Amino acid sequence: MEATVSGHAAAHGQRPSGLRRWLTTTNHKDIGTMYLWFSFTMFIVGGIMALLIRAELFEPGIQFLEPERYNQIVTLHGLIMVFGAIMPAFVGFANWMIPLQIGASDMAFGRLNNWSFWLLIPASLLLVTSLVVPGGAAGVGWTLYPPLSIQMGMGMDMTIFAVHILGISSILGSINIITTILNLRAPGMTLMKMPMFVWTWLITAFLIIAVMPVFAGAVTMLLTDRHFGTSFFSAAGGGDPVLYQHVFWFFGHPEVYIVILPGFGIISQVVPAFSRKPLFGYTSMVYATASIAILSFFVWGHHMFTSGMPVAGQLFYMYATMLIAVPTGVKVFNWIATMWRGALSFETPMLFALGFIFLFTMGGFSGLVLAMTPVDVQLHNTYYVVAHFHYTMVAGALFSAFAAVYYWLPKWTGHMYNERLGKTHFWLTMFFFNMTFFVQHFLGLAGMPRRVPDYALQFADFNMISSIGAFGLGLSQLLFLYVVITCIKGGPKAAAKPWDGAEGLEWEVPSPAPYHTWETQPQVK
Repeated sequence: MEATVSGHAAAHGQRPSGLRRWLTTTNHKDIGTMYLWFSFTMFIVGGIMALLIRAELFEPGIQFLEPERYNQIVTLHGLIMVFGAIMPAFVGFANWMIPLQIGASDMAFGRLNNWSFWLLIPASLLLVTSLVVPGGAAGVGWTLYPPLSIQMGMGMDMTIFAVHILGISSILGSINIITTILNLRAPGMTLMKMPMFVWTWLITAFLIIAVMPVFAGAVTMLLTDRHFGTSFFSAAGGGDPVLYQHVFWFFGHPEVYIVILPGFGIISQVVPAFSRKPLFGYTSMVYATASIAILSFFVWGHHMFTSGMPVAGQLFYMYATMLIAVPTGVKVFNWIATMWRGALSFETPMLFALGFIFLFTMGGFSGLVLAMTPVDVQLHNTYYVVAHFHYTMVAGALFSAFAAVYYWLPKWTGHMYNERLGKTHFWLTMFFFNMTFFVQHFLGLAGMPRRVPDYALQFADFNMISSIGAFGLGLSQLLFLYVVITCIKGGPKAAAKPWDGAEGLEWEVPSPAPYHTWETQPQVK
């Protein structure tokens, strides 16, 4: 394990320091750290955009965002949160933990790993700076639907270019993860002994390689429609805008599982640790994860129930979507069964894991509601859909990411974070998240459409509650930043196994090195 601390550079003399260290590093821990800081930065940028949206919607009427600018911010908020915040965060956890969990000295391709990260910087700059070019950013929603996306200004071209670069980064990272897991496991670390986090990332990486090129194809066809006279999606030239929807959602639905499956893996690590029990039904969890990934390729049409789909198609997608709830339900059952009669303690990582299970299950139920074609026809493009996917993606991806940071911080830094402030962060996030998004179900049921900067007076009260909650949620994350920075700079030394004792364990026990638990050491027979 010590070899990983110094990385490859130490093998050839003095390790580079300062900026050169970070620019040229091939060490999986350094790269994981850069991914995590980048993702938090983009989380703040996307969060500021969300607060601009909620500030505009605080009361009826146009406050300070013109409709065009409002739609540009909605578009960038979605793209930045998915491709700039959530996915890099989980790749950061993968870089840090997968080599440790399978007993590898590093990731398989060090330089490729470095390049995968640094590709994110120009892509994010392209997205953010598209706001200030003539005509502004692409104001078409993160789905980039034609025909509107064919008519947009140069901000749309910047977005397409950014998506290509982000896709390359994701594919290269996935190749690296798959190669590492399949080829660099320690002796005795068979596939069915791997921690669940490693399993979920192995499956996620295959998903990324399968669907990212599809998205690249879709935006490339958009680009040629815009500049080279093709008519793939232009009805005026014999093309079909609905074709884009099919191609996009063939990528888009597996994508929502790309952003949640690593979260499932994290929860499957945290819940057993704080239940003092092995994970219930390990084998069924592996198969459930694979089932979710496979089924995700067969349900894309549920995003398109209002696009003129034949009834037979609607029925197929409705039942396929309901079927995907079964392996997801298996996972929730196994987490609860793991906690059943366990010696539970409720430190911050466990609180975020429990918050994840509760909120993600709620998001799953609203997804089942939307899976029913006649219901979806009524609720399509309303705030009910916005509430649903924020309960799955924010409560899912974000809460599991917070659980991971609090769970692994002692290992990464050798210090304990402030437990009281961590719990405060959890309760503030939990309260304000529900305040923001729960009322949006009612807005959607009452008929308020998505992506509108103005609305009827009947929606005013719920929008005001949602906006107040959003600002509370945003400000709560500054506490998280404070907790992480104070933990990195110092604090009590972490015990060799800080999560082994019950709540209230003395953390002051000196430790010569960050802890190693059973999950980081390969089990050799």
